[in-house]
Amino acid sequence: LSGLDPAQPYFQGTPTEVRLDKSDADFVDIIHTDSAPTIPNLGFGISPAIGHIDFYPNGGKQMPGCGKNPVSQIVDLDGIWEGTRDFVACNHLRSYKYYSDSIIYPDGFLGYPCASYELFQSGNCFPCPEEGCPNMGHYADKFKDKIKRGFLKLYLNTGEARDFPLWRYKISVTLSGRSKVKGYVNVALYGSGGNTKQYQITKGTLKPDNTYTAYIDAEVNVGKVNKVKFLWNNNWINPTFPKLGAATITVEAGQNR
Repeated sequence: LSGLDPAQPYFQGTPTEVRLDKSDADFVDIIHTDSAPTIPNLGFGISPAIGHIDFYPNGGKQMPGCGKNPVSQIVDLDGIWEGTRDFVACNHLRSYKYYSDSIIYPDGFLGYPCASYELFQSGNCFPCPEEGCPNMGHYADKFKDKIKRGFLKLYLNTGEARDFPLWRYKISVTLSGRSKVKGYVNVALYGSGGNTKQYQITKGTLKPDNTYTAYIDAEVNVGKVNKVKFLWNNNWINPTFPKLGAATITVEAGQNR
């Protein structure tokens, strides 16, 4: 059984006979997309973990792309009817959009086991454990025989619009050069599965021999990394023309470590 943001009003905190629960099937997976409190936030979805595995994309409360202004949302790419409906219940309806995208992307929507969304964002729950990470949505049941504990909370990030899946990477850059400089460092990945856009790894004071690390959620599954593009820039014209390079760049994919 797959629960697509199961209802909160009149169901949260009720006995298991009344609401969806892991006892209802051999395998119950849940996608929480609108689990903020009903009052005052108008959250339509239940927040506690109630399945064998519970996915909380983007933290489970506020979905990217749902904060668009009403006009742009109502005259949506999908038409006025869908746009109007999305404006009223955008977060709630994201659950079925993620699910339908998951059918097309069997390797997408990896959920990372973690105690909280904040810990996931800071990289504490990266990479996937040895048994791997389950895929949110249609292929979640592939993980059925790997569950070791009572409730498994899983976190991930998604895009703002279709296509929704993102793939998480840890990128560490060790700089080389002679003097420190203020600016930013960007990195793009090129691989057998496609190329990413540039992602900012750090900004501020850039010191040679220092290592800077960032977690990125890329719009493609890069696959085998063939090339890394490194770009740095200082924020203003510097008459000394400082030079900065990358001594090493390490890329770790969350999926296969």
